[in-house]
Amino acid sequence: MWHDMLTVQIPIVEKIIRTVAVYAIVVVLFRLSGKRGLAGVNTFDVVVIFLLSNVVQNAVIGPDNSLLGGLVGAVTLVVVNAAVTRWLARDPRAARLLEGTATVVVAKGELQQRALRRLALRPSEIEHAVRLQNGDGISDIAEGRLEPDGQLILTLKTAQQDATRGDIEALRTQLTSIEDLLTVLAGRHRDGTGKGS
Repeated sequence: MWHDMLTVQIPIVEKIIRTVAVYAIVVVLFRLSGKRGLAGVNTFDVVVIFLLSNVVQNAVIGPDNSLLGGLVGAVTLVVVNAAVTRWLARDPRAARLLEGTATVVVAKGELQQRALRRLALRPSEIEHAVRLQNGDGISDIAEGRLEPDGQLILTLKTAQQDATRGDIEALRTQLTSIEDLLTVLAGRHRDGTGKGS
């Protein structure tokens, strides 16, 4: 029993090559399927991911069911993914190639229908994202971008944005100036009243 668990049934180099090849192919498949697949995982996405993992399992492990063989595949996946992630963080060209660029889906409060069709996004998904970010509707959005990682980034129009600390501090400074001016005017008025009596 222990012998079967620890004896790798195919060469370790072949196991590593299989794992790297399947990783690369799956990355290309997700890149070709577009950002929409990553924007929000729905029931169909879960089914695809589940079946995909099952379909590529044999391509990764080959005819090897040993514990050690599985560990070699798992370590290879983690190492390759960490290396790719670091590479993408250092090389913007590689990131654009493998991840793509952001796509504007809302501009000046209007949905960009062509972009939505290309990404297979429904207007209701954008409206839902707007509400999650405390907007009242699409018309409140200055710009909405679907990032390469599938995140929908929305920028509210200036009039719809909450006040920042800087805004509050500027308002406080103006109020202090008004109070000072009123104090000076009240003092002058008092001085003028005293002279007339």
